[in-house]
Amino acid sequence: MIGFLERMNRFLTKLLLLIGGITLMGMIFLTCSNIFLRVVWVPIRGTFELMGFFGAIVTAFTLGYTQMRRGHIAVDVLVNHYSKKTRKIINSINYFICMMFFSIATWQIAKWATTLWKTGEITETLRIIHFPFIYGVACGCAVLSLVLLTDLLNSLIRDKEVDT
Repeated sequence: MIGFLERMNRFLTKLLLLIGGITLMGMIFLTCSNIFLRVVWVPIRGTFELMGFFGAIVTAFTLGYTQMRRGHIAVDVLVNHYSKKTRKIINSINYFICMMFFSIATWQIAKWATTLWKTGEITETLRIIHFPFIYGVACGCAVLSLVLLTDLLNSLIRDKEVDT
């Protein structure tokens, strides 16, 4: 079961990382284009809106991958002095709390996106619908929850210690 979850995590995080990377390249292109066109007094309309949406996607889509690589900030000055068993218990509690937090965040963000979908909310300048981007953020949080679940199961079932 854990092996299946780990394979699914790798697939989903790499897929979201690819989409996030393409989106980041779009942000770079949009920024450079807007800077160049401002020189000739014709800035791109809606750049602020697009950068906000793209930034949300890039951030949310890289959460799971960063967790798999242990790239999030961890303050473990005190925890490193505890025994291996105590560290394992603390890590398990941490994974559980984080998994629950991001599961609830996924649910609430998806609920908000559904509300925006039903109301037909659009941006002011470009008239772009909001909800697909909000669902994207919920998707990124859901993948992070899945990675945290796998970390929790690894720390409980497997004898190896998973670094935070």
